[in-house]
Amino acid sequence: MSGFVEKPEPVQVPGLVHLHTGKVRDLYRDEDGRLVMVASDRMSAFDWVLPTEIPDKGRVLTQLSLWWFDQLADLVPNHVISTDLPAGAPADWAGRTLICKNLDMVPVECVARGYLTGSGLVEYDETRTVCGLALPEGLVDGSELPAPIFTPAAKAAVGEHDENVSYEEVARTAGAETAALLRQTTLAVYGRAREIARERGIILADTKFEFGFDPKDGTLVAADEVLTPDSSRFWPADQWEPGRSQPSFDKQYVRDWLSSPASGWDRKGELPPPALPAEVVARTSAKYIEAFERLTGQSWS
Repeated sequence: MSGFVEKPEPVQVPGLVHLHTGKVRDLYRDEDGRLVMVASDRMSAFDWVLPTEIPDKGRVLTQLSLWWFDQLADLVPNHVISTDLPAGAPADWAGRTLICKNLDMVPVECVARGYLTGSGLVEYDETRTVCGLALPEGLVDGSELPAPIFTPAAKAAVGEHDENVSYEEVARTAGAETAALLRQTTLAVYGRAREIARERGIILADTKFEFGFDPKDGTLVAADEVLTPDSSRFWPADQWEPGRSQPSFDKQYVRDWLSSPASGWDRKGELPPPALPAEVVARTSAKYIEAFERLTGQSWS
């Protein structure tokens, strides 16, 4: 079993039509046909959306994405039209709401990896490949790859796992020209972001993007979030040590607690995960804010 422990009811706002409740974001359409994307404080782990929220998480994700969109503007346009709060929206939406272009979304998670870990490590240990790409012998958890690689995944529904697919599969489903453009753009953006993060003492191990085409002119556009702790693995460079799990600026405290005897939760059982203790919430919130501050050089408060 997986999915929402407690699926929230969508907020009703005059002039907005609710379209979708995702793991973190709620999507609406306004009267002009534009998308309104609201980043909640929901936390997901192990394919569950947990019953406990992380204060300010949605604002951190939104503000960090906006900062990154500015850093990447010469490489790829983005979907943001405005950060203005829609009329009648609750005050809590401030800082976490984007009014966005409607795009023809490409149903592919565009993943770039510069280091071996996660699902890539699992595949490598079995086949010495990641998404069908051959890698050298002797790599371990946290190893830097000889060069960054494009390892796409099929986007999954809430409660399901994204499934790694080969580049050839993307070319078959999306077309050869689109597949090539996705790979080129993903690796270019990852390369830029990796250098920016490195200057700030952070390793960008891997990240995923979502892209769509602007129906007006066919331009490839970056959508959803970019280079946040929810979509990326950020590691402190001074603590990087291949051969073990790396400390990270993300939900690792949540995963570790849920996996520990303290939670009393059986991942393979039928019951949903329990509420998070206050200490885990506080430490996770602090990690998200630290990632924002170290990357942007701005104070969160």
